[in-house]
Amino acid sequence: MGMGGWQEYSVVDGNAVGALRKVDTTHVPLSHYLGTVGMPGVAAWYGLVKIIAPKAGDTVVIGAATGAVGSAFAALAKARGCRAVGIAGGTEKCRYALEELGFDACIDYKEHSDVQAMSKALKEACPNGIDGYFENVGGWIMDAVMLRMNAFSRVALCGMIAGYDGAPLPMANLALMLINRMKIEGFIVSEHMEVWPDALKELGTLVGTGKLRPRETMAQGIAAAPEAFWGLLKGKNFGKQLVKLI
Repeated sequence: MGMGGWQEYSVVDGNAVGALRKVDTTHVPLSHYLGTVGMPGVAAWYGLVKIIAPKAGDTVVIGAATGAVGSAFAALAKARGCRAVGIAGGTEKCRYALEELGFDACIDYKEHSDVQAMSKALKEACPNGIDGYFENVGGWIMDAVMLRMNAFSRVALCGMIAGYDGAPLPMANLALMLINRMKIEGFIVSEHMEVWPDALKELGTLVGTGKLRPRETMAQGIAAAPEAFWGLLKGKNFGKQLVKLI
């Protein structure tokens, strides 16, 4: 496993730390090292454990709940005694979140398609409010979540896919950050390599023991990479989007 470009061959310095890493496929499928037991899984781990830092009984929410990052979130949260609530697009994805990923509740943003409807759904799914929010989306969904955040709640900013097309992302409820004395922290997971061994050990154990069962969407051939990436931004993928080169 290594960090290369969108290419079939790559030249790396074999002596550089982390340039290449041999992985064990005895209990974890090879492709999962690009998803749940790789960078996306570590992102979920870091945002939850280091920024949200929940205690047993807390309610934690994540957007894009069935994506590569979100897929790992519920198992990690449940292992810490939390109530895990996801937000995803479509009944099939929400069913997967509940039945396979272990979320306690999942809200379909296509059904609850504005701030008022989403806020109402969150109130029902999170009767004790929201203690921690893992942000992947931004936009109006974040506005709705902000209305349900508790005092001294924490937000881990991992991504804001709603703005990846370059459009501005205005926020209507910015004052709630002050009113609720919220902690909000953005992070880039590659800047925190010190946590990767602990995170990957827990994630690998969850997958190996069947407590975490991520899905993948596979495109074939490097020529399919642009279309796969575009589909990712549009939410067409189910779980981790991969491109198989051979």
